[in-house]
Amino acid sequence: MRPQIVLFGSSIIQMSFDNGGWGAILANLYARKVDIILRGYSGWNSRRALEVLDEVFPKDAHVQPSLVIVYFGGNDSIDPHPSGLGPHVPLEEYVENMRKIANHLKSLSDHIRLIFLTSPPINEEQIRKSSGLT
Repeated sequence: MRPQIVLFGSSIIQMSFDNGGWGAILANLYARKVDIILRGYSGWNSRRALEVLDEVFPKDAHVQPSLVIVYFGGNDSIDPHPSGLGPHVPLEEYVENMRKIANHLKSLSDHIRLIFLTSPPINEEQIRKSSGLT
C-alpha cells in the first residue's frame, strides 16, 4: 500500500487541483509513489472541520496518512455577519479548533507529519475600496 498525503481544508484545498494548482503539482510529483487525497470543502471553517474530523480521519482506519496538509482560517476570519450567521469564528475559538485538529491528527500515528498553512495576507484598504466601504 502506498503512503497517503491528505489535503484537508476549505476552498484553498478544494481548488488546489484547478488549473495546475499546487495540489495538482503534488500529485504529479508523487505519481505512483504516494496517494494524494483531497478533502477540501469550500466555505468551511475550523468549527465545521471539527464536526467531521472523526469521519474524515477515523482512528481505526487500516491506513493512516503519512502527511496531512491543513488549511482553515480564511473563512474563519471573515467579519461577523450582524445576523450571527456565516463562517466567522472568533480568534480564540479558531486557535483552540486548530489545536484540537492537530491533536486528533497526531493521535492517529506516531509517524504522521503535519503541515498547517496560514491564511494569505489581505489588503483591507483594497477590499474596502472595491466594495465601496470607504
